[in-house]
Amino acid sequence: MSFSSVNETIGRQRWTICALIFAATTINYLDRNVLGLLKPVLSSAGVFGALKADQELNYSTVVICFQIAYAAGLLLAGRIIDKIGTKKGYAYSLIGWSIAAMGHAFGHQTWSFGFWRAALGVTESGNFPAANKAIAEWFPKKERALATGLYNSGANVGAIIAPLCVPYIAAAWGWEWAFILTGAVGLTWLAFWYTLYDSPAAKLQNGQLSQAEYNFIHSDLDEQEAEKADLGTSKVSWFQLLTFRQTWAFFIGKFLTDPVWWFFLFWLPSFLEGENARKVLAFMAAHPDYTGEKANIPGVISWPFAVAVVYTVSAGGSIFGGWLPKKFINDGMDANKARKLSMFLFALFPLTVLLASRLGAINTWLAVATIAIACAAHAAWSANIFTTVSDMFPKKAVASVTGIGGMAGAVGGILIARAAGLLLKHYTLLGKVEVGYGILFVVCGSAYIIAWVIMHLLVPKFRKIVL
Repeated sequence: MSFSSVNETIGRQRWTICALIFAATTINYLDRNVLGLLKPVLSSAGVFGALKADQELNYSTVVICFQIAYAAGLLLAGRIIDKIGTKKGYAYSLIGWSIAAMGHAFGHQTWSFGFWRAALGVTESGNFPAANKAIAEWFPKKERALATGLYNSGANVGAIIAPLCVPYIAAAWGWEWAFILTGAVGLTWLAFWYTLYDSPAAKLQNGQLSQAEYNFIHSDLDEQEAEKADLGTSKVSWFQLLTFRQTWAFFIGKFLTDPVWWFFLFWLPSFLEGENARKVLAFMAAHPDYTGEKANIPGVISWPFAVAVVYTVSAGGSIFGGWLPKKFINDGMDANKARKLSMFLFALFPLTVLLASRLGAINTWLAVATIAIACAAHAAWSANIFTTVSDMFPKKAVASVTGIGGMAGAVGGILIARAAGLLLKHYTLLGKVEVGYGILFVVCGSAYIIAWVIMHLLVPKFRKIVL
């Protein structure tokens, strides 16, 4: 039975839920992306100090404030959401991060920015544990990767919208208003969430969900048996979760690959602006009498547009990442093999970013292309690694395990942020900042295949465990 015929036969309430999660994730990344896009403006305003080399390190300090708070928040958010439920947990998180995003307008130096960045990190940490838990509650196993890919594409859509509006808001009204207006967007989502979201059982009871769709959502027999076996245990401790290799596979997979996304999120605008600056310097050295617009110099690109292109391609990668294992399963492949094969294929494509610096010297758009491929592969990988949690754990532990893995990814993000700050400061002082980026691209390109190998060794098959 095709995707569309299934929806026509049993209903599509679950896709309305997926749309709500997609919207929240879009808002999450819209708010998160504002800092990276305004880095040049904030640096010029002296927020990160007066010296250019120090600005790189101070900027990384602000990023790390977010990462530390995000890591700690993820560890707690998963537990809280498993305890109070998806509906309340998601709403409280979004209210908090909207306020924190607007609070950036009141920060005018490194540590005050660090404070608001930490507040954003704590509150944004609820998004993925709540989203993953909702998907586990509302979708059968064979549709989860697709649903996860669709909602996770919101991270890219948020990253597309941001460069198309944030620099222009900042130019028209000042950088403070860029934070205030983007932060306020999230508060409108709450009305839709409280009106439309509830558990499948509650929706069935009040007549908003058909019995056929409810049965389809709960059609995984192995999962139902595992859930029944777990009925006697009402609470799962972190210590118990950490005794399973499945938890550590997810932990290591996120630790190694999430930092790549963080790096591009916070440093891609700066990298592209640097590429433009080098093209301008080279051209002016060869044409000292040139008095035209710098934007018209050969090789100079509109970096906000380039960032939007990268995340547009990434959004497609996220959706394709969810579709591919579903295609494999529908063609008769075992679900475990479909997930593993898909993740292996997606682990290969980030290797293209190894050529980013070299190709960027020829044409900046070639560097943009390699980064777009790598980011699309990350989005596809992310759709599947999130789904491995609901493949391996009962629903009552999904948010907690997602939080543990997310915390690991955030810790990895802290390490790459500090490494980026130190490397780029060092090579900026040497006048060879592109070398620093080249080293970072090597790390980013190789992370996924290493993660896949370790995950495969720890968990040869993604089977549901009994707690």
